[in-house]
Amino acid sequence: MVHRKYFGTDGIRGKFGNNPITAEFFIQLGIAAGNVLCKHSTSCIVVIGNDTRESGPILKSALAAGLSCSGISSLLIGTIPTPGVSYLTKFFQAEAGISISASHNPFNDNGVKFFSRSGKKLSKIVENKIEKELLKLSCNQNNLLCKQKYQQTNGIQQYLKFCESTIPNNLNLTGLNIVVDCAHGATYQIAPNLLRKLGANVIAISCKPNGININHECGTTNIFPLRYRVLKEKADLGIAYDGDGDRLIMIDHLGNIVDGDQILYILVRDKIKNKKFHGGVVGTLMSNMGLEIALKRLGVPFLRSHIGDRYILKTLEENGWTIGAENSGHIILLEHSSAGDAIVAGLQILSIIVHNKTTLKNLCKGIQLLPQILINVQLNKQSNPLKSHAVKRVSAVARETLAGNGRILLRKSGTEPLVRIMVEGTEATKVIKLAYHIATIVKSER
Repeated sequence: MVHRKYFGTDGIRGKFGNNPITAEFFIQLGIAAGNVLCKHSTSCIVVIGNDTRESGPILKSALAAGLSCSGISSLLIGTIPTPGVSYLTKFFQAEAGISISASHNPFNDNGVKFFSRSGKKLSKIVENKIEKELLKLSCNQNNLLCKQKYQQTNGIQQYLKFCESTIPNNLNLTGLNIVVDCAHGATYQIAPNLLRKLGANVIAISCKPNGININHECGTTNIFPLRYRVLKEKADLGIAYDGDGDRLIMIDHLGNIVDGDQILYILVRDKIKNKKFHGGVVGTLMSNMGLEIALKRLGVPFLRSHIGDRYILKTLEENGWTIGAENSGHIILLEHSSAGDAIVAGLQILSIIVHNKTTLKNLCKGIQLLPQILINVQLNKQSNPLKSHAVKRVSAVARETLAGNGRILLRKSGTEPLVRIMVEGTEATKVIKLAYHIATIVKSER
């Protein structure tokens, strides 16, 4: 078994300038990925896109240079949402797609997400092969001789056509006032322009990326600026994206947050109403119990996967189902895409609102989320307090306190040096107290 030194739960991620997020490493990564992905091909193409981080162009050039040394041509498609890379990989019939992004992380982080020729995240088996190849390269210095050229190409218009193809041709958003928060990220041009084209009156915020403001106090990681603007403008709703456009959170006209669990419920209920729903639904270990209860009332089977959209996709495919989501806003709609696509998911909700002549708030009737709190505790890279006796003991006591009327989940993040503590239950006060008590013990054991 290959030791996974670089790949986490969603590609490779870290601080720019620190190994492995350096130009030097990305050249090596390009060589290793090229050697694995196009081992038996003489004419291989890889699609590369990036978000708005200032480090993106540097890493993109280094990665393309490394791929070139492996005899691979790259199509550099510029700033585009991660799901756009997934789609364009299939459209251009490329061997792979690579998004240079750290998703919802701060600007000084960056990383890569790999997609296979089918537009799905690379399997762990292939990631392990790239890890193994990287270890070989570290022992044998390569002669960096570029064998293939890489070229710039604009795939944005094609991606826009794809997004539009997922909704009815006659969808007209005229009369809808929508506030859109693009997190100074990859959706900053695409999302507002598309919604305006469909007739909506769009108030765009956090749409002026400067390389260092991506996800800074905006987007899905800080919903309050969007909420404030929706209420100030008396808008019909608000949509927040994360930095690379693969997750969304919404705000209704009264300022209520509508998360991935509620969005999933709205989509499922509408499909049932229109007799277009078959099978079941996949959530994750973080999905709110309120979603599970609401789906049960609809008679919809519900399964929880591990956290991460790759695991949702795996569970969907194993069961022959087509719809799943994380409460953080990753929505997977296999009828449209094998990647979580925030723009596409948002368009589906807007289509439902218009078709039913209703509001986002009304669509949320039928699902009552249980009080849930998530606390992140910062770690150094070596510590793992989850193994400590004190943390195990306090968790066990907390579960006894909830007495079956709630859940506790403690896990190390796969993308950041954090322990995530989630407590959920029927009584808000009890949930908050238990979460902060557990967090205190976790901090003492770091």
